[in-house]
Parts: sequence; structure tokens; C-alpha cells
Amino acid sequence: MSGRFSYRLPARRLIPALDWLPRYGRAEVKGDLVAGLTVGVMLVPQSMAYALLAGVPPVYGLYASLIPLLVYALLGTSRHLAVGIIAIDMLIVAAGLTPLAEPGSPRYVALALLLTALVGVLQLAMGLARLGFLVNLLSRPVLTGFASGAALIIAFSQVDSLLGLSLPSASSLPARLWLTLTHLPEVHLLTLALGVGALLLLVGLQRFAPRLPSALVVVVLGTLLVWLLRLDRLGVAVVGSIPRGLPSFAPPELELSTVRALLPTAVTLALVQFMNVITLGKVFAARYRYSVRPNRELLAIGAANLVGSFFQSLPVSGSFSRTAVNARAGACTPLSNVVAAAVVGLTLLVLTPLFHFLPVPALAAIIIVAALGLFDLRGLRQLWRIKRTDGAVALLTFAVTLLIGVREGVLSGIVASIVAVMYRISRPNVAELGHLPGTRSFRDRRHHPEARPIPGLLLLRVDASFSFANADFLQDLLLDRTRDDPSIRAVVIDASSINDLDTTAAAALQRVAETLADRGVALYFAGVKEPVMETMRRAGLVDLLGADHFFLTPHRAVLHILEQWGQADRYLAALPKAELPEHDNHDRDNI
Repeated sequence: MSGRFSYRLPARRLIPALDWLPRYGRAEVKGDLVAGLTVGVMLVPQSMAYALLAGVPPVYGLYASLIPLLVYALLGTSRHLAVGIIAIDMLIVAAGLTPLAEPGSPRYVALALLLTALVGVLQLAMGLARLGFLVNLLSRPVLTGFASGAALIIAFSQVDSLLGLSLPSASSLPARLWLTLTHLPEVHLLTLALGVGALLLLVGLQRFAPRLPSALVVVVLGTLLVWLLRLDRLGVAVVGSIPRGLPSFAPPELELSTVRALLPTAVTLALVQFMNVITLGKVFAARYRYSVRPNRELLAIGAANLVGSFFQSLPVSGSFSRTAVNARAGACTPLSNVVAAAVVGLTLLVLTPLFHFLPVPALAAIIIVAALGLFDLRGLRQLWRIKRTDGAVALLTFAVTLLIGVREGVLSGIVASIVAVMYRISRPNVAELGHLPGTRSFRDRRHHPEARPIPGLLLLRVDASFSFANADFLQDLLLDRTRDDPSIRAVVIDASSINDLDTTAAAALQRVAETLADRGVALYFAGVKEPVMETMRRAGLVDLLGADHFFLTPHRAVLHILEQWGQADRYLAALPKAELPEHDNHDRDNI
């Protein structure tokens, strides 16, 4: 046997599809085929509409619905996730690229493809480094506020197409509204009528015929109407010629200066996409009783984006509406994405001439209806009702996204969430405990009025890890409480809720112990967990106080102190007699 160490990663971990392919049978084929065809029919019009939202020709939306779907089907762990471009992602793309190039220009398209590659590289790097936990930066309040703000921006970004106007790009809602208001006299009434008709038809179909592919119906009827009446000659904007054929292999144009300019947008998009993918994956995995692996999902969606960028794809993630349809239509494995990709591929090979007369206002109506479905007023109200801090973070994210921009909204939400968490950590709940008569238990006196204080003793429970973030706060609290009440002769800290102790906090405890000792007040600890106790030993706190100042429970600490004071009788009388041994060797239960 060779002495050289070797490690081979199992193929099943590299390719999750190997887990379910051996069990792939007739029922799975039928489910994936029906689901894939259904999602594919939805994907064709939606992908073209979202490509326009990103500022690129519609064909790039179709390109994004080919290779990435095949890659995810091979590497993804979610059985129901429908991969493709979505409105929020395309809004981030447009916000990041518009300052760098003119939307629709060759330079703009090249930047979009390079952005796709950067997003894929970042997601792959995060997955390989097992950084899936970073998605926690995007808390529920941040996502709710961002999605709601982005929904309104997306909807209003299509108003000019709905009105037949040609307006410059704007990333914030006030700028978009101002541009629209100043150009209202230029509204094209025929385009407006067609767009409003498409909106009403979409809403009506979703309300009264939810099983029909409403977007496809609108596309077909709108295209027929323009073709039959030649509305394009009357000023209605149409998609025009779409190149026939599959995308060619072409590596993105790589420039270092361009990479630096795109990096903030790429980081934002990588995190938002992963949060979207893993949230959808977990929701449907829980519903259908299987599991998804966050870091594996990072690798799968990263590979889909990176490989897709070499085939002219825009950034892709998971669509909630298409995933829900995919699951409802009977999808059993990620191969439903392959079937959906085949529908798109067939469209590119054969059907693209049919979309020449597809009216742009119909695509705008599809985007508006999809975007407004993301606006979560109920979620914002719920966050505010459950916890005001989370509600404030959501509203801040919503307002900044709406008034300033998409990336700024995400960043402000993340910063606000971190600040809120740090504030809570720096001001932890410290409960003053009292003894519950007839028991050996001690409870917060604010919530248990029957809990009685013990004269001369201050019993506190710190409900947080003790760290640099709250060391000064807790130090001041302990010293102030003992200074304000000269009757206190001992302080007992119930440390059962302290899971961690850092060097800053250990030093603060040493200062507290020394100051209390100078005042004639003894400091005791109860319920210290072993990792925390180890830090106390290494910091010299145990040697400073003495081993007889540490007990397993507050009861043992209190009994020890009262016996030293010769005042244990009243406390013992309040204990349940059946539980009292003849002699309680509490001294042996300290460390």
C-alpha cells in the first residue's frame, strides 16, 4: 500500500442526479414531461419580457433558458426548482449596467454576459468555501422590503412601453415618475389601448382560468392582432426579428477595469439569487419531504451561470411562479428543467419568426402583472406587528430601494439588520430573579410576581453571550445596581444562558469582581457551561474568586451564601420538604 494520502470525492456528491436516476421510472418520466412542457410554455414569453427589462434584446432571454437549465438539472438538489431569468434579477442587472453603457447596445450586451460569468464565479467560490451561511445576511425583513420596493420599480419601469413612450433609464421610482409625467402629452393611444387590454386579459385569466398559460395567451392574441391589423404600421412597437438558431459558444469579454466596475452588482446579484434559490428549494423540499443542500445549490446555480455565460446567457436563478407551476404539474426530478429547455430550444430553431409581430406593450403587461405579484404588503404589516425592529428594517429597505436604487436598498437593509442585531446584543435582557416558594427554582420577577427576593442578595440572569459588544453595558449594570442598593452583600449571576465568553468580557468580569470586593460585595456564579468555564479558568477569574464561588445551580449558590450568613432557616422553610435530604453537601457541587 502506498504511503501517499489520497482522497476521492464520491461521484454522488459531485452529481446529485446519480442519487435518483437509478429509480427513474415511467411515473417520473410522465411527471417531468408534463411539468417541463407546462413550464416551457410559460418560459418563452416570460424570458423574452424579462430580457427587455434587463435592457437586452428578447433573444437573450431565450438563450438564458437553455444551457443553464441543463447544468442545474445535473448538479441541483431541488426536485422542483424551475430555473431561468426572473424580474428582480433583471432589475439588478439593469441598475448595474445602465451607468456603464447604453441599454441594448453591443457594449451593454457584452457587459451583461460578463456579469453573468462573474456571478457564476462568485457563487462557485462561495459554494467551494462552504459559505452558504452568508445568505443569512439577507434576512426576511431585508428580502420583504427589497422585493416589495423592486416590484414597484419593475412595474413602473414598463409604464413607458405601456404608453408608447421612449424614455431614458432611471433606477429610482421618483425619477421614473417624473420622466413619465413630463412626457404624458406624447402618449401613443393605440399602444396604451393594447397594453391596458393585455393587462386586463392577464388579470382576468389568472382570476377565472388559472390553469391556462395566461402569458402565452396574451402573446399569441397580441401577435395575431398586430399581424392581422398591421398595427406596427400605426406606431405600435413590436419585438421585430429574432435570430433563429441556438446560441453559439463565445467566452465573455474579460477586462480588469470592467470587472472592478461590475463587482458590486455581481456580489449583490450572487447573494440575492442564492437566497431566492435556497428559499424556494427549502419551501418545496419541506412540502414534498426531501432535503436540499445549500452549498450544493450554490455550486449548481454558480455552474449554471458560469457555463451559461459562454452561451450568451443572462444571470439565472429560481422563479417562484414557475416553480409552483412545476410542482403542481407533477415534476419529480430536476429533469423537468431539461424538458423546459427543449421547448425553448425548439422555439429558437423553428418558431422565432412567429414572434416578429409580438407587441412590446403585451410584454410590458406581462412584466407588470408578474412584478406586482411580488409586492408583499401583508408581509410588511406582519413584520411590523410581530417585531417593530424587523418591520423598521423592512420599511427602510423598501424606501431606499424605491427612492434611491436597487443595490443601495439591499446594502442598506443588510447594514440595518446588522446594526439591529448588534444593538440587541449590546443591550441584552438581564433578569432579576426571585425565589418561587415551594420550589428550588428562581424566576424573573417581572413575569412572576410570586417570586420573592432574598434580602441582601442580588440574583441576575444574563440572557445572551457575554462579549465585547455588551461587556461595558453589563459591567456598568452590575456596578450601578450594587452601588444604588447598599444592602446588597452578594451577587449571584445565573450563567446558564451564557453560551460564550470572550477575552473582553472576561476582563470586564475581573474588574467587576475587584470593584465589588472593594465594596464588600461577594460575586458568585451558577450554571456556568464548560466552554465558558474554561475561558474563565484561562483568564484567571476562577483563581481570583475562588472555586467555592461557582455552583451548579442558583439554589446551591443561595443556600451556600445564606448558611455562611447564618440565615438559611427561612430559605429552607420555603423549600419542598420531600426534596430536602438530611444533609445537602452543596459545597461539593461547586467546581
